[in-house]
Amino acid sequence: MSQRSLLTRSQEYTLAIAAAVVTANAYYIHPIIGDVADHFGVSHARIGLVPALNQIALAIGIFLLLPLGDRFSNRRLTILFAIGQTASLAIMTLAQSFAWFVVGSTVLGFFTIAPYLLPAYASKRVAPDRLGQVTALLTAGVILGILVARVGAGVVAEYIGWRAVYWIATGLMVMVTLALPRLMEGGERSSEGRESYPALLLSVFPLLSSYREVLVSGAIQGLNFASFIALWLALALHLTSPELGYGTDTVGYLAAIAAVSIFSTPRLGRWSDKVGPRKARATFGVIQLCGILLFWPLGGSLLTIVIPLFLVNLVGPGVDVTGRMTFLSLDPQLRTRLTTIYVVLMFVGGGIGSFAGTAVYDAYGWAGTCALLASFSAILSATAIYARRFGR
Repeated sequence: MSQRSLLTRSQEYTLAIAAAVVTANAYYIHPIIGDVADHFGVSHARIGLVPALNQIALAIGIFLLLPLGDRFSNRRLTILFAIGQTASLAIMTLAQSFAWFVVGSTVLGFFTIAPYLLPAYASKRVAPDRLGQVTALLTAGVILGILVARVGAGVVAEYIGWRAVYWIATGLMVMVTLALPRLMEGGERSSEGRESYPALLLSVFPLLSSYREVLVSGAIQGLNFASFIALWLALALHLTSPELGYGTDTVGYLAAIAAVSIFSTPRLGRWSDKVGPRKARATFGVIQLCGILLFWPLGGSLLTIVIPLFLVNLVGPGVDVTGRMTFLSLDPQLRTRLTTIYVVLMFVGGGIGSFAGTAVYDAYGWAGTCALLASFSAILSATAIYARRFGR
């Protein structure tokens, strides 16, 4: 890797901000899910289709589109998919029926590929000994996007309505889409013509047997993401329920606890560089399990629920960072396809968590949600401990 091809620190931070904006779109729904359900006159269980289909469509989009990153310029693809996101948000913003809102959200998921092209793009432009730090920085950007989306959506919806949230989101995506051509450097070598698209797509499957640890890492992150999605969707319904009676702005303010991840994740990445990603991931999984087990005894009060939320947000993103580290140091020509396997499994987990989080809460309330989260986290921790056998 030539010195000229290395990203500068300012470019790394700017890419992290871009990752924040393109990631945020899937998370505006979290604090306002009750308001959207009421507006369209659907049940809490049915409204879960919006984030669930978004996540499943994202998994399908990643499987069908992300492997193109090993054939075409990551820069070109990122710009095209950002345009698709912008158009999808416009559909959601203007939707007058629940069906069209679901369509817009689902298509949005299909085109939300940019956040997963950016780490592959950056990994080819950083020194090997800084891979963990830069991966963590981009992950922190993703966390920032999720944080701003959830906090901002809750506050905006409380005062000027949930529809305004999507007008703002569409405007932000227009700005990012216009900025990406200047932000991302060109000059990538393309492998156009070497493989047909079907051959490129099918080439993912042989990697499953050659790189089995990617399956394990993807399954672990799938459980991690399922817990994350289920927690925040159910928490929004729990806090705005007649039992607790808070507004969507309170849900947004509580989501600000995720800010701890922005500061902790780069440090966790540096520590993972020292001790190895597998040992670090197992440690994070156990700490996260301890936090999740506190949701049942502490979930009845806004003050006490802050404690488990802090623990979960402190280490949860570290599970993702360490999972990516297990394969992003491999052959650069395979990284996008390996990322495809990993992220597809992640969003299959997200789809399951989206539907299960709202359906379980609708049927069994907060107690059922806590049991669901504990099950996800216990399996995650056990699998992460098992995965240490693959190496350092």
